[in-house]
This record gives sequence, structure tokens and C-alpha cells, in this order.
Amino acid sequence: MRYCCTLDLKNDPALIAEYEAWHRKVWPEVLQSIQDSGILSMEIWRYQTRLFMILEVTGNFSFERKAAMDAANRKVQEWEELMLRFQQQLPGTTSKWQLMDKIFETK
Repeated sequence: MRYCCTLDLKNDPALIAEYEAWHRKVWPEVLQSIQDSGILSMEIWRYQTRLFMILEVTGNFSFERKAAMDAANRKVQEWEELMLRFQQQLPGTTSKWQLMDKIFETK
């Protein structure tokens, strides 16, 4: 199964460069938590300040389970706090990453 999510970065070239630098050296504990939650692969793409994340997940993956696992993991919480410095919510939303609706697919 595939999910796509979106989020904005703060419009500051220095912060965007630093955000990308952190993602070239994601902490091992964070990478392990991603794998343990049932995410098989994760990609994050950027256009200007807009981020687009693609998740390939196992059949037993759930966002609720992932959130509970993250809340119980001190290193993941540290990472999330660090990332808040760079990220901003999309207008009209109350949380960070927003799940996107698929509207088209070729077969």
C-alpha cells in the first residue's frame, strides 16, 4: 500500500538547506522506528517550500500505531522537536504532515 503526505517548510533558504542536511544523516534510531512501524520505504521530495512524502507500507501499518510508537520513543521525539524548527503546517490544518487523496492513476 502507498500513502502520500504533504507539509511546508518555512520560507528561509538557510533553514531549508539545514533541513536537507539533517535528512542526509537521519539518526539510526529514527530509521529503525520507521522500519519497525511497517514502513517499507519512505521518500521525501521538495519543490521550493512544499514537501511531498511517499510511504510504501506493509498490510499491518497504521498511522495510529506509528503515532503511538513515536510517542514512546525518546529519540524520535527529539528528532520531531528538531524538525519543528524547519516545518510549518499547511494553511487551515492543525497537524504537520497531511495525508493526500489520490485523484488519478494510470494502469
